[in-house]
Amino acid sequence: MMGDKTRREHSEGFMLKTAAALIVLAVLAQPALATQHIVDIAWDKSDAFAHAAAVPTGKFLEVCGGLKVGEAVRWRFSAAAPLDFNVHYHVGKSTQYPAKLARAAAGDGVLQVGVKETYCWMWTNKSADEVRLDLQLQR
Repeated sequence: MMGDKTRREHSEGFMLKTAAALIVLAVLAQPALATQHIVDIAWDKSDAFAHAAAVPTGKFLEVCGGLKVGEAVRWRFSAAAPLDFNVHYHVGKSTQYPAKLARAAAGDGVLQVGVKETYCWMWTNKSADEVRLDLQLQR
């Protein structure tokens, strides 16, 4: 039979092991959280932006940047498998969609900016596998 001191030491050891396991799980969960991300558009000297990424299953990729009225952005993307795609911006609690494609492995178009806002190009991966994505934007 365990004495009070032994029982307390056993309980403290169990609690330390449990706390350590929880810390390990929290650290391991971080990469999964980091895969849902937003990328800021950084235009180069020729007013172009390119980005390549892998979109994990069940996750999304969003590429966003502020645009002014009268600007036009030509966009083109290709993906290794179909993704849900949209270009959107927010006005208060409302979301506006200048472009939307369901299950598209490629797309292109021109965004004519009519409202000064932050615009986002967004892909959602509903497939069972990670999907490679390549994007080009040109102002």
